[in-house]
Amino acid sequence: MAERWQDEPWAKDMWWSGKTTRRRFLGLSAATAGAVGATMLVPAPWREAFGQAKPYKLGTLQPLSGTAAPGGKTALVGIQMAVDRINKGGGVNGRPIELLIGDYESKPDVGRRKAERLLVEDKIDAHAGGYLSNVCLACMPLYEEHKVVNIITVCLDTTITTSKCSRYTFRPFDFAPSQAVAAGPYMVGKMGKKWHIVYADYAWGQSTKDAYVEAVKKNGGEIVGTTGIPLGTADMTPFLSKISGSFDGLFGIFFGPQGIAFITQSFDLGLSKKYRLAGDGAMAVSTSLPAIGAKGDGFVGLDRYVPVLEGVLNTPHHKRFLDDAVPRLKAIDPSGPMPDRYVQSNYEGVNALKIGMQKSRFRGREDTMKLIEALEGLEMKEGDDFPVGDKLLRKEDHQAFQREFLYEVRGGKYKILEVVPKEKTVVPAACKFA
Repeated sequence: MAERWQDEPWAKDMWWSGKTTRRRFLGLSAATAGAVGATMLVPAPWREAFGQAKPYKLGTLQPLSGTAAPGGKTALVGIQMAVDRINKGGGVNGRPIELLIGDYESKPDVGRRKAERLLVEDKIDAHAGGYLSNVCLACMPLYEEHKVVNIITVCLDTTITTSKCSRYTFRPFDFAPSQAVAAGPYMVGKMGKKWHIVYADYAWGQSTKDAYVEAVKKNGGEIVGTTGIPLGTADMTPFLSKISGSFDGLFGIFFGPQGIAFITQSFDLGLSKKYRLAGDGAMAVSTSLPAIGAKGDGFVGLDRYVPVLEGVLNTPHHKRFLDDAVPRLKAIDPSGPMPDRYVQSNYEGVNALKIGMQKSRFRGREDTMKLIEALEGLEMKEGDDFPVGDKLLRKEDHQAFQREFLYEVRGGKYKILEVVPKEKTVVPAACKFA
């Protein structure tokens, strides 16, 4: 089946392999159109600037249709921002980056097929992307089999850098255990001792739930119950209406439309009046705030990024990041949302890969092991490459640690409650590379 994201207004300025007139594109067979739409190229003016330099092929798998499409599109914005900036700045090692995109339709089986196409047919030099944790986990063995570096840019499932870790996969941003360690003291110390956790019942939600259960207990709190809700469930009322009892806080672990549904439906059922409402930052990302509206007032979240120019985030490099991201996002959503964690982690993930490629003098797949060694222990310093702050990509498990932000939503805006330094988010490594 052909990928249809190319026909959406926000994609009109993007370049892909074989891009030509709409009439000719529609004349292609479905199979051919799908193959054409999976590949994007460096725009012609940049090709002239680089002369005969061979481009690096960077693959990215994103859910541009299906359940996770809203987040996948903003994630792609972050990837494109980084690639554009790198190419405008002279590329990597004097060579441009050519971006190849695969839409996996929010389905793990499609993700594996698209990953294999990128690896075997397109012969990518590296990959950066993912989004849904079940897709990331399904595709990780393929990158190892083909000896290609895989930069995770969204997926938060704990096992990616613990029990299922791979020498070829890196996660250059936070994960559930470090988030829970950062949030636990505030949850128990300032919001309440007893908690009920409601979570998306799949890989990411399950592992994140486990991390918060442990963090609450370690800080002297108690988990009175947990409720799993299947991924994609829009009407949570049958699940939420059964939650009752004496406890202090209701903690949600969802993203996208489900995150919006949890907050708004908890309000409609009166749960947010009876209990303190908190949760993973994915539930109240900036692109979701308009849909949440006033029903989200008082929600407390924990995230690696919030799009505000205040405190430690009031820097010139963060402002430049915002100035680039906002008009790109407006092409997807006319309301002009601020960038979210997905834009940020994809942008910074590609920049981490760039630095590794420069340090290792990476030429292509034959230098994959040199690239891996350059990325292991990489110190990422705050600046235009990493506008959110310093990070360390740990050698032992390829997991990064960074500062976290506890925030409250009021009037559709974020109020930062506490900044947790990256040193207080570190957890022991639990990885053994095969």
